[in-house]
Amino acid sequence: MATFLFRYNSVNDTFDISPEMQSTWDDVMGQMIAFVNDTNADVDSAYDWVCEMLDVDSFVDNEGAWNSFYSAWESCDNRNTMEYMID
Repeated sequence: MATFLFRYNSVNDTFDISPEMQSTWDDVMGQMIAFVNDTNADVDSAYDWVCEMLDVDSFVDNEGAWNSFYSAWESCDNRNTMEYMID
């Protein structure tokens, strides 16, 4: 995973990540994988869960964080990739 820290930059209204918090980010990504595998969470639910764990509103504006998150979500064995349920 890439190197970054999470903090909300209210001046730029962005989510920033610094190298000091890499292990925390990695830990949250590992927990997110377990969450997705346990709950069959889709990408939106997983994203919301990560935001809740980090106590941030969003991190989608940080390309490195988003790419790291999405790669971790894609690696889950039990992710819900269906956008719509059709009966």
